[in-house]
Amino acid sequence: MLGIAQFGLGLPPLDLAQVPVAAVPLSPFGEVDALYEIWRADGLMQMGNLGDVHYRFNGQLLFGCIALAAPPREAAANNALKAATTAAYAQIFATLEATGYQQLVRVWNYVSGINQSSDAGERYWLFNNARYESFLASDRPISETVPAASALGTPCDSPLVIYFLADRTVAQMLENPRQVSAYRYPAQYGPRSPTFSRAALLSDGDGALMVSGTASIVGHETVHSGDAAAQTRESLANILVLVDEANRRLPEQRFALETLTYKVYVRNEADLPAVAGAVRGAIGRKASVAYMHADICRRDLLVEIEAAGSGQSLRGDAPKQ
Repeated sequence: MLGIAQFGLGLPPLDLAQVPVAAVPLSPFGEVDALYEIWRADGLMQMGNLGDVHYRFNGQLLFGCIALAAPPREAAANNALKAATTAAYAQIFATLEATGYQQLVRVWNYVSGINQSSDAGERYWLFNNARYESFLASDRPISETVPAASALGTPCDSPLVIYFLADRTVAQMLENPRQVSAYRYPAQYGPRSPTFSRAALLSDGDGALMVSGTASIVGHETVHSGDAAAQTRESLANILVLVDEANRRLPEQRFALETLTYKVYVRNEADLPAVAGAVRGAIGRKASVAYMHADICRRDLLVEIEAAGSGQSLRGDAPKQ
């Protein structure tokens, strides 16, 4: 095991001496208290710590995670989120420098109160500002080769939780021609654009595919406002474009919607049956899918979907009870 993401609220931390665990404060849907997403890789493993970052790696890939204290429920919370984001990314980049895993491939960000108002407009905008400035401060690109990523909202008293995958070799970053690249969004979505690519295709091994959190966005605008099922279908249409692009770059077709593993984030529990029905209608019943209760980065988005298709040298197991 490279690393584990534990999903659930009020759970005791999963204590594994040799494996880093990201404790994500999101509730899974269904009659379970916890779900576990397990990342596996081949080869001899080593583990380490740098500041608050816990990481484990083999000869090619590194899994890392960091959690920083939750901001208080007061005006200073916005400054605390900026400080936590800046500190987290500084430590992540320092870890990459120290270990030699320079290519940040995939990042999962879990931000407390992501849709609440801030002096920057919304707390998600504040997070984007701090993330963007952190990339610049570490002399990293802010477009084209930025990692695939997700950013979801957690309860207001939660810590900032980030986990990530990094590679020793250069990954191929994919964009969706149906969408404006997130790092080129116009200013109406915040003073700093989100620093992520739509997907990453690993160059080593069998070319694992990492699809960013994907929503019902065409161009740069939300479509199907208020219709969770339609937003789900549009999100999967966007993922299909990325699957096709990944297959185009490989010597043979390797990925299909029904062979990926998914995490589906749903804003309103009442929408879950419609969302699940739309997912199954598009990908069938054999694909591995986990549903989580989470806030989405835009207030008019009701669902966000991320996906992964793993090669033999890297296997990402969908969350399991």
